[in-house]
Amino acid sequence: MPAFEQIYELYWSDLYNYAYNILRDKDVCEEIIQETFFSMWTKREQLQITHSLKSYLFTAVKFQTINYIRSEKVKRDYAANYASFKKMNFDNSNEEHMHLTDLKGLIENEVSKLPEKCQEIFRMSRNEHQSIKNIADLMNISHKTVENQLTKALRQLRSSLGQFFSLSILLFAIC
Repeated sequence: MPAFEQIYELYWSDLYNYAYNILRDKDVCEEIIQETFFSMWTKREQLQITHSLKSYLFTAVKFQTINYIRSEKVKRDYAANYASFKKMNFDNSNEEHMHLTDLKGLIENEVSKLPEKCQEIFRMSRNEHQSIKNIADLMNISHKTVENQLTKALRQLRSSLGQFFSLSILLFAIC
């Protein structure tokens, strides 16, 4: 351990200055230098330095610095893309709300065309999230009757709503 401490004391300041000249961030530079020394310590058994220790350490700090810059660029790009995406979605919120309201109305209109018992079973299933068994018990009808009524309702909605069917069933269940 004393040899490692001597290496640390000998090179820490120069490595820090090297990283700081590139990044200009005290905390990040300290972290990079610490990570470099930590990595060297944990790999000390397998480490084979072919040139000088100084060049090995400076190369390690250079690669750590490059990796940091790359990761920061990815973070900035992601943040910019996310902000753009969020703004784009926010800008369309009124239009999307109108479409959602229209779709809800369309769904409700189609459900109201179903026979009364079928409507009731469908709404219990989708709005109240009741199981088929619970619906059968509450309505005092057979399990099979509930399944048949749900199948009938879904078939009718699929036929009348066409391409909006999957979205509308999901929406109906949420609302």
